[in-house]
Amino acid sequence: MYLTMNRFRVNADQTEAFEAVWKSRDSHLKTVDGFVSFHLMKGEEADGVRLYASHTMWRDHAAFEAWTKSEAFRAAHKGAKSSADMYDGPPVLEVFESVQELS
Repeated sequence: MYLTMNRFRVNADQTEAFEAVWKSRDSHLKTVDGFVSFHLMKGEEADGVRLYASHTMWRDHAAFEAWTKSEAFRAAHKGAKSSADMYDGPPVLEVFESVQELS
């Protein structure tokens, strides 16, 4: 398994708009080979900023890399810069490779 996580600091007055963007967009993920699951997580709010994290699970690193180079990736991310005023800074990408799985 390979987990990619983007962490977002969203201005508190923009949380509804932020969530609406994510819920209404066509991510194209379900059509991508190696995609396992996606979750948008909402965290705590402090000092006028709400934390969010998007978690995307992939079969392996190669599947994630193929996604980032695909037409589906470009389509899913078009217009992302137009909502920059929602954020308190840029998103932070973190990636993790599985070393143990229990299910």
